[in-house]
Amino acid sequence: MTNNEITSIVLVGVGGQGILLASEITAQAAMAAGYDVKTNEVHGMAQRGGSVIAQIRYGKKVNSPLVEMGKARVLCSLEQIEALRFQEYLAPDGLAVVNTQIMIPVTVSTGAAVYPDNAYDRLKETFGRLVYLDAVSLAKELGNVKAANVILLGAMSKNLNIPEESWHTAIEKSVKPQFTELNKKAFQKGREQSHA
Repeated sequence: MTNNEITSIVLVGVGGQGILLASEITAQAAMAAGYDVKTNEVHGMAQRGGSVIAQIRYGKKVNSPLVEMGKARVLCSLEQIEALRFQEYLAPDGLAVVNTQIMIPVTVSTGAAVYPDNAYDRLKETFGRLVYLDAVSLAKELGNVKAANVILLGAMSKNLNIPEESWHTAIEKSVKPQFTELNKKAFQKGREQSHA
């Protein structure tokens, strides 16, 4: 990383999946590593089930939290179709970390839209570098399905210049003490899955 290089990350998913906590942990990790950090969150629909996007940018000096199209080093998606919806953000050589989870949006359940049945094929076609993992099943192995978001952070962390200790510090700052160890284990499980 050069002195003035800024790293951009885009986290996407559906309301209720833990995007905002994932964003907070990522920002805290970058701060713990000594970077200037800016973040931005946009909620598509106020209730659970709407698209949520969080943007995190870090570097020596960051002026804006907004990620330009085609500039994100990592696109991390907690729901597979959301990755396709926000694909334009990812840089050509960027990494897509995508959860296999399917969450049917309101537009599909009401018949206004159709959920594609070939999501994995479309993801493989779209992203040159793809980590596609079943974070929900991995989280169930740890005894808490809510840890899926942190598993995905672990997978994406291998592609970022933030030391592992900084992620652990961020988890300690961002989650309740009774969930700290669970989330550290989830993060490690995600790191083990990252091979794009």
